[in-house]
Amino acid sequence: MSEGENDLLSVSQAASDARKIQRLKQMQRIATCLLAVMVAVLLACVAWQVQHPWLGWVRAFAEAGTVGAVADWYAVVALFRRPFGLPIAHTAIIAENQARIAESLGGFVETNFLTPELIIGRLVEHNAAGALGMWLAEPVNSRAVGDVVADSLPRLFDGIDEADAARFFEHVAAPQLRTLDVSRAASEILKVLTEGDHHQPLLERGLAGFEAWLSTNVDLIKAKFSEASKYTPAPFDAWIVRKFVDGIVALLHEVAARPDHELRYQFDKAVQDLALQLRTSAVYRRFGHRLTRECIRYFQREGYAYRLLVAARERVNADINGKESVVRGLVAAVLTALGKSIGEDRAIQHKLNAWWLEVARDLVVRYRHQLSTLITDVVKSWEAEEVSRKIEVEIGRDLQFVRVNGTLVGGTVGVLLHALILVVAT
Repeated sequence: MSEGENDLLSVSQAASDARKIQRLKQMQRIATCLLAVMVAVLLACVAWQVQHPWLGWVRAFAEAGTVGAVADWYAVVALFRRPFGLPIAHTAIIAENQARIAESLGGFVETNFLTPELIIGRLVEHNAAGALGMWLAEPVNSRAVGDVVADSLPRLFDGIDEADAARFFEHVAAPQLRTLDVSRAASEILKVLTEGDHHQPLLERGLAGFEAWLSTNVDLIKAKFSEASKYTPAPFDAWIVRKFVDGIVALLHEVAARPDHELRYQFDKAVQDLALQLRTSAVYRRFGHRLTRECIRYFQREGYAYRLLVAARERVNADINGKESVVRGLVAAVLTALGKSIGEDRAIQHKLNAWWLEVARDLVVRYRHQLSTLITDVVKSWEAEEVSRKIEVEIGRDLQFVRVNGTLVGGTVGVLLHALILVVAT
């Protein structure tokens, strides 16, 4: 997440907290005003009940409502702080019991939420692979993911210095290269080329290149032929060379025009024999290992690992900052194609969902205790007053309704008790 996004998130969170605090204070004022009304009514009833006996009913309501309001105010305040700052036992409950609350919260989450049965039971209801495939199949979504991947590449390269590059080459790349059978790998490449006739275009490029070389160097060939043939006239030498070159060019054209030419078969056989020799010959195998070791030493001596890193960094930065980024387009195209493939193939979706559920189960079993411990440690690390403030901001407004209800319910109970006393007294 970028710095700008973090700032935006912080501003949004601060605005949300401000709204919650405002609503909490508003509800606190309502509950406190209701308590003040009960006290005022009670005092009025005490003053005028002698002149107006019927005020006994109102007094009973106000008296019980005042008691209920004060009791609930004390209970709510005692959760978060000490009433009037007095060191009364069993007050500031959240702050005084922060460690126990943190442990209980972590254990509660682990026991009731982080269970494999619960999580897998919820996940199995959804075709996550299909949803992901359809989402990625949309070019806009794939482009967004591609932009995130592309934007992260410069930071990845910037975090790698020369020592990191040398260490990677020495401990990761070089050991793998030392075990690589270059001879067999070259044999497999030749096998793939010959099986698909992909080597024939190489032959045609070679024939065209040879023809171009002959045409360009006719004078050089004539000069060398004249040096070797000292006793023949120069025009005769030139005529022979011209005929020789023309014959070779005609042969090259013939080979290029005829797919069944004998030279093509000879070339096929030569390539196949070379592939066989590369695969079976100990001489070629030793040569391949020696060539690999020399290349590794050369790379280490010349510091080419870091040079390649610098070159790759420059190319990637230039591409990503350009108007038409190949990296962004390539990543987006790959993701779009992948999404379409997943979205259209139910078998792939089934396999991916099964794999995902197995991974989720393993992660839950392996890390559920660590997650609950993280919750516990985070809550314990908060300042006691900060914990109380956070909880009060979240649930304090609802607790003010408890104060209001306590006032009204207390007053109602007071009236009922007053009526019961009158009935018993009569």
